[in-house]
Amino acid sequence: MLKVALLQILPGASREENHKIGMEWCRKAKKQGADIALFPEMWSSGYQISEDVEKLRQEAVSADGEFVMSFGRLAKELDMAIAVTFLERHEPLPRNTMALFDRHGKKVLEYAKVHTCDFGEECRLTAGDDFYVTDLDTAEGMVKIGAMICFDREFPESARILMLKGAEIVLVPNACPMEINRLSQLRGRAYENMMGIATCNYPEGWPDCNGHSSAFDGVAYLPELADSRDTCILEAGEEEGIYCAEFDLDMLRRYRREEVHGNAYRHPEKYQLLISQEVTEPFVREKRF
Repeated sequence: MLKVALLQILPGASREENHKIGMEWCRKAKKQGADIALFPEMWSSGYQISEDVEKLRQEAVSADGEFVMSFGRLAKELDMAIAVTFLERHEPLPRNTMALFDRHGKKVLEYAKVHTCDFGEECRLTAGDDFYVTDLDTAEGMVKIGAMICFDREFPESARILMLKGAEIVLVPNACPMEINRLSQLRGRAYENMMGIATCNYPEGWPDCNGHSSAFDGVAYLPELADSRDTCILEAGEEEGIYCAEFDLDMLRRYRREEVHGNAYRHPEKYQLLISQEVTEPFVREKRF
């Protein structure tokens, strides 16, 4: 079993406090036997996005700076992978980023949110360029890990690309109210791509979140069951805490070899409209920034 610890925790009043809190909760996750510890979205700032662009730049941290790299050293110390999130220093504007360190302390994946919420505060951020998958060395063996961040979930293309790149488990830092429809999106992304999805949200009260971190293993059918099974293997409540999801990798891999979803029966030659950049009514929106 691959054990992913969802750190559904409250941030502090400063980056320094968030650093200290994050370190403490990672240690707690290790004591619970986690293979991977996952933070909620933009942990370095507690998902605070200043309206003042210069202040926003000052609050950003380097992807290779002390805040981020210290979690790499901690990952090595704990022999546990850590997926830490942060407001990344970047030009022309900061990015919303996740860095994944393996249990040896090596940074193996760095992902900047592609689908920034340009209808809100994230209009002041730079969007990422692509989706990435990495081979993560864990005590359970090598696992192909991908990443999405929050609003990426709402675009089927995000998860589809990660599936096509081989992702088995997708890590999803989050910062929004998780209700039945958003949870259903995650369920759908896992089902249609036959992959596990682990989402970590802030607990009730920060900033407007409500907890309900979740994990879906993507395995809808088993030969020994007459009916389909619930792919939700974890849904947290609203309270602060560590919620550990256990993914049965052997079961997932067998399922991916045998079932009909994912890339087994697609017709990509018929999907050309999906890459059109034209936006027509009723979907035209004004740029906010």
